[in-house]
Amino acid sequence: MSNLEQVLRDNLQAVQARIKAACAASGRIADSVQLLAVSKTFSAEDVRQIAACGQRDFGENYIQEGVDKITALQDDLPSLVWHCIGPIQSNKTKLVAEHFDWAHTVDRLKVAQRLNDQRPAHLAPLNVCLQVNIDGGETKSGIAPADVLALAAEVAKLPRLTLRGLMTIPDPVDGFDAQVAVHAKARALFDELKAALNLPQFDTLSMGMTGDLEAAVHAGSTMVRVGTAIFGGRTYAA
Repeated sequence: MSNLEQVLRDNLQAVQARIKAACAASGRIADSVQLLAVSKTFSAEDVRQIAACGQRDFGENYIQEGVDKITALQDDLPSLVWHCIGPIQSNKTKLVAEHFDWAHTVDRLKVAQRLNDQRPAHLAPLNVCLQVNIDGGETKSGIAPADVLALAAEVAKLPRLTLRGLMTIPDPVDGFDAQVAVHAKARALFDELKAALNLPQFDTLSMGMTGDLEAAVHAGSTMVRVGTAIFGGRTYAA
C-alpha cells in the first residue's frame, strides 16, 4: 500500500469514527447517517482508492468533471452511486439526468422538469433533493423555506424523479450550539414536509460538512457531505 493509499484510508476511517461518535452522543444508531464523499477536483484514481475502502457514494460539484469520473470508473466500479451536489444550469440537466443517480440541488420546477424529461427510460428514476436556503443567505442558492412545499408537491408528480428530501448549505457560524440551531430549522422543515407530502421515500436530509458534521448529526441529518477531511485540501485552477 502506498503512502497516499494509507493516508486516504486513515482519513476515511477518521471521518467514519466522527460520524459514529456524533450518533452516539445524539442517541442515534450509527447507520442512520450516510457518508457522502465529496470528490470534486480529485482524480478518478483517488475515488478508486476510497472506493477500495468500502465507500460507495460520491458527490461531485462540477457536472462535466463528475461525468468524466463516472465514465472512467463505470466499467470497473459499476456499484458506485454518484450524487450531483453542485448548481444545475438548464444546459447541464441532460448530463445530470443521463449520468448521475442523485441530484441534491433542485430549487426550480423548470430544472426538475428538464431532469425528468431527459432521464433515460432504462435507468431508475433520478433521486432528487430540494435545496433550501435555510438561513436566508443572500448569495446562497436554494428555494426559500416558505416556498418549498409548493415546489415539492409539483416535483413529486414527475414520474422519472423520486423526491427523497432536502439539502442545505447554511453559511458558517461559530460554535456547536449555533450550528445546531441552524440545522434544526432544516430538520423542522423536513419533518413538516414529510407529514404534508406523505411520501414513504421522503427520507433524506442532506446537511453537514467537514466543519459541522457533528452539529448536523445532532440536529437530525441523514447524509453528511465530507470532502476535505477525506481527500485533503483542494487546489483550484487559477
